[in-house]
Amino acid sequence: MNKHRLLSILLASAFVGPAYAQTMSVSAAELDSLKAQISALQAKLAEIEEQAKANTTSVAVNAKTLAEQKPVSVASEKAKSEDGITVGGAIRTNFNYTSYSEGNKDRGGDFDFDIFRLNLRGEIGDVSLNGEIRFFDYMTAIKYAYVGYQFSENWEVNAGITKVPFGNSPYNSQNYFFSTNYYLGLEDDFDLGVVFKRSIANNWQLDLGFFKNDELGGVDGYVDNRSDRYSYDIVGARTAGEGIYDEPGQTLAEYNTFSGRFAYHFKQGELTTEVGVSALSGGIHDGESRAGDYQALALHANSQYQRWHLQLQHSEYRYDIDQLEQIAIGAYSFYDTIAAEATSTTLNVAYDLAVNFGAVTGLQFYNNYGVVYDKSDDTANTVMNVTGVSVAAGGLFTYFDWVHAKNQPFVGGSGAGDSGDYEQRFNINIGYYF
Repeated sequence: MNKHRLLSILLASAFVGPAYAQTMSVSAAELDSLKAQISALQAKLAEIEEQAKANTTSVAVNAKTLAEQKPVSVASEKAKSEDGITVGGAIRTNFNYTSYSEGNKDRGGDFDFDIFRLNLRGEIGDVSLNGEIRFFDYMTAIKYAYVGYQFSENWEVNAGITKVPFGNSPYNSQNYFFSTNYYLGLEDDFDLGVVFKRSIANNWQLDLGFFKNDELGGVDGYVDNRSDRYSYDIVGARTAGEGIYDEPGQTLAEYNTFSGRFAYHFKQGELTTEVGVSALSGGIHDGESRAGDYQALALHANSQYQRWHLQLQHSEYRYDIDQLEQIAIGAYSFYDTIAAEATSTTLNVAYDLAVNFGAVTGLQFYNNYGVVYDKSDDTANTVMNVTGVSVAAGGLFTYFDWVHAKNQPFVGGSGAGDSGDYEQRFNINIGYYF
């Protein structure tokens, strides 16, 4: 039996039956009213079915973005309409099995605590607040902490530890490890400054930023360990005799950086595409005087067709510091080394699939490839390919990644490594977002 017909019978029984028992008759006006109510309910049911059908054929939200924004999405409608701060967060654990550690292989892999994080977001008196602090076993790091104000229909300003506008947004990757650009400080980087953001209007958007220094206060920031940070930045010069993982003997830091990102959006049928260009330029300071400068440039594109995503990015960077060929960088309480100048190219493909399998509601399959080449220190290319799937299930969001890489941090290598061998890492990151 047609479900709309069944709904009509049930509704008619519910409304008409009691009336008939009481009055043994129903007026024509009452019947017309009941029929109108049933028709309205049938139309509403049809609308809900169309919405459900649309949701099963296309998942438009990038899964990586969904995981990061989960604490925001659970805010109540009341919290959105009134002044106040919403608290969210995540607890994550991590399993890995690697080719480059005999001990890890002998143990059958390692399962560790990853992070506990807290997120704050809200608005008081038209001034917004966004913040995230991350607690690791080995360090505590503020990812971002900034206030914002929308001063016109299309423009807003953010000030504090805020994101440097550069490259594909919000991420140039779908996997847990980001792209090779992240380890160069060119993806998901946060520094202390101010950003003016123009929302998408007339198909284009513009972000303009000025950053006084990095998130730890620059070259003379009062911190115990300048590598205790979320995003990668220059922390020193890599001089002769130092190991690639050593704390640098000569301290350096970025300052007075200007950054801009322009993007144009267009749509043709079911294909939506953003193409853009990004650039940044700033100074390098040694604590006493200007030691040099640095620049980066990127061309990027981000497309979606139905369930498919495609990302492309070509980036170049240069640190011009007294003919220095290598620089020391730091993040995650860990020092590493990269070439003072290099080129990077990334290519990412992903496929979204909405499912209804118990608590599991969404899958995203992806393959992310990146290579860093033309290095000024003549070391071998850095290559990383990540094949995996992310799984959304209620408050749980999990990455299953197979990483195949060489000269790649956290996959048995370094950005300044010179190995010709590829290493592998199977990684499962399980997060509960609240």
